[in-house]
Amino acid sequence: MVAGAGVSAESGLGTFRDKNGSGIWARFDPMKPATPEAFPRDPVEVHAFYNARRRNLITAAPNAAHFALVRLETALAKRRDELTLVTQNIDDLHERAGSRQVMHMHGELLKASCVACETIQPWREDLGLRDRCPACGGIGVLRPRVVWFGEMPLAMDEIYAALRKADLFVAIGTSGSVYPAAGFVSEARVLGIRTREINLEPSDNANQFDHRCYGPASEAVPAWVDEVLAST
Repeated sequence: MVAGAGVSAESGLGTFRDKNGSGIWARFDPMKPATPEAFPRDPVEVHAFYNARRRNLITAAPNAAHFALVRLETALAKRRDELTLVTQNIDDLHERAGSRQVMHMHGELLKASCVACETIQPWREDLGLRDRCPACGGIGVLRPRVVWFGEMPLAMDEIYAALRKADLFVAIGTSGSVYPAAGFVSEARVLGIRTREINLEPSDNANQFDHRCYGPASEAVPAWVDEVLAST
């Protein structure tokens, strides 16, 4: 299963892309705050962008879609089955809802990484050039633990290994335009895995899914989970 920004939108976290042009990247040039080149060029602007996202995240709360996925994970575990949840989101709402196995392929906003010693630290406060790395003591060397444009997403080997073992692939709240996540459905089809899309509206690759369900994530995801649990 891969979850995108549409899962967290109803928790008050803006999506980065949407078809009505109101996503975050419609208001900000992604090449300014979200590339490896942008950080050394203007670290103050990069930190300001992610500090705003971090403050927004800390005041947000999981919604019914997050909790429904926890119900599904718990029910599957009781029958010795498994839910692998891959998220494109950099928030921690899945974990706050109670999900135990979450792969953050685009990083985690409430963590910081050091460009000097490469350690990763929990980080809930604003991040800036005066902050010191708790591991090496360097000042001005911490960056948000997020995957920027041009960087390799995280845990890809583990994600593809989980996909090869799956009997159902579900994409929830994704645009279908961001790779490599947008390519998971085609990988699943090659492997003969059933596929389902749950989204507010058809994604860019909606025609590749066997089944499609549209509506707000807080309604569509719990309804689907109820359907799955009723049939098992």
